[in-house]
Amino acid sequence: MKIGAQFYTLRDFCKTPEDLSATLKKVADIGYTTVQLSGVCPYEPEWIKGELASAGLECVITHPDTERFYEPEKLVADHKIYNCKYIGLGSMPGGARALGEFDSFVKRFLPIAKAISDNGAYLMYHNHHYEFTKDENGKRYLDKLIEAFPAEHMGFTLDTYWVQVGGGDPAKWLEDLTGRVPCIHLKDLVMNSTEQKMAPVGSGNMNFERIIASAEKAKCQYLLVEQDFCYDENPFTCLEKSYKYLSSLGLK
Repeated sequence: MKIGAQFYTLRDFCKTPEDLSATLKKVADIGYTTVQLSGVCPYEPEWIKGELASAGLECVITHPDTERFYEPEKLVADHKIYNCKYIGLGSMPGGARALGEFDSFVKRFLPIAKAISDNGAYLMYHNHHYEFTKDENGKRYLDKLIEAFPAEHMGFTLDTYWVQVGGGDPAKWLEDLTGRVPCIHLKDLVMNSTEQKMAPVGSGNMNFERIIASAEKAKCQYLLVEQDFCYDENPFTCLEKSYKYLSSLGLK
């Protein structure tokens, strides 16, 4: 498994192509070799291919704007230019509000998922905590997603932090999704009195040794560090702390 950096953490430093180029190099200097492009400025596929090569990085997954999914063949073709197989959907469009329109989401995205797969890529769904909400029949929406989309057409960028916030066991969910979790997200959870906060991996209360062992069993390829909010700390410093902790466990 490889350690990667989720660029949503660094979105404030990626608002222009020049800033994105500089940020790629800074992330490589920390030691990361893989990245997820999410929350960054628009870029041309050929341009990002060159920038990634210059920084010595591999983009393994993205989170494109939702509108781009409605042209799946073009979306896959663009990703192939910079050799990126996994195409991530950050959530159901509309977030938690979309749970009430679950069937509509499935109807729209089943053919998209199949088209992405048929063209040689793989759709990846990123969870939050609200997918652990249960419907009127007592069924979790995450279970409903797993059942609605065939494994050959959609995987899950399992966000272990949000699983824990949702009341789930990240290690168990990873093992239950074996073969469908090539990329996952890692960030830690700390408590400050009554306030729940995100933190660099290894600095909070999550059992990452167990999570990582389960990720390996689940055939995960990429452990992507994502910290949505760094509060008063520099996001590059947060990514570096996470990298050092994961490196101490023998990961690179």
